[in-house]
Amino acid sequence: MNTYIAPIVLFVYSRPEHTRRVIEALAANKGADKSKLFIFSDGPKNDTTARNVEKVREYIRSINSMNMFSQVIIHESETNKGLANSIIDGVSLVLKEYDRIIVLEDDIITAPDFIEYMNDALSYFKDNYLIWSISGYSPPLNLPKGYNHDIYLSYRACSWGWGTWKDRWEKVDWKVRDYEQFKKHHLARMAFNRGGADLSKMLDYQMQGKIDSWAIRWCYSQYKHGMLTVYPVISRVKNIGLDGSGTHGVISTEWGDKIYCQKKPCKFENIELNSKIIKEFRKVYKIKKREYAKAAVRKLINFMIKNKFLGDNT
Repeated sequence: MNTYIAPIVLFVYSRPEHTRRVIEALAANKGADKSKLFIFSDGPKNDTTARNVEKVREYIRSINSMNMFSQVIIHESETNKGLANSIIDGVSLVLKEYDRIIVLEDDIITAPDFIEYMNDALSYFKDNYLIWSISGYSPPLNLPKGYNHDIYLSYRACSWGWGTWKDRWEKVDWKVRDYEQFKKHHLARMAFNRGGADLSKMLDYQMQGKIDSWAIRWCYSQYKHGMLTVYPVISRVKNIGLDGSGTHGVISTEWGDKIYCQKKPCKFENIELNSKIIKEFRKVYKIKKREYAKAAVRKLINFMIKNKFLGDNT
């Protein structure tokens, strides 16, 4: 559909073997030799991680000589920023020069058509301001019988191999200045949770300092602007970091999805939200109908009090 113009940005830390596998899979992509690769290497937290950080850096410094990509630009941080600040700073820096971007972390293996898929999607949806981002990943879903599209839409952004545009990224309020209003607004919390019951609670944890996540703030900004994310029916990425090696030490087989080399390019089209897919999508993120029922009851009670259908004895 187009030439490969979007820079690819990879964030690495202290997992040399994961990093090698991610880069080798990316280099096997159609269009890798036309792609510029930016690598951001975060500094070590302590002496324990310092040696592995250095091993990662020894490897990534050797990539330019392998002629895998059109150019490799490496940014090495002397201090430990943490993943959230690394991604916010790194993506912001690259988008000062480019109008779109493809982003990976050091545990995301890509299918051979990932670069083609992402670039085609970023070109196709660039001027569609209903679309917030492009996901390379798709959770395992039971799609409706007869669903014949290559993509679908969701209320939730994804951080496992994704892309977006400069003008969307610049819309984000990383400080979430309206959180105090949001946290008390039951209907707003319900609306945000259309992408999964965990979203509002994760934002609470972020604002309480219990987690440090760029992704939940990214998802919240998507919700605030009433936009959607494009997902592929067939996933173009696989996460290999759920083995206890990552920052959060998660060990899981739940997300061990396969990725496939597609015989033909993904077909992009301006489709609408599919209610059945949204329902299946919410199941993946363990939506709890009980939460919605409680919120609906609260809404009804408040409405009845306001309109004098119930006596207000407060």
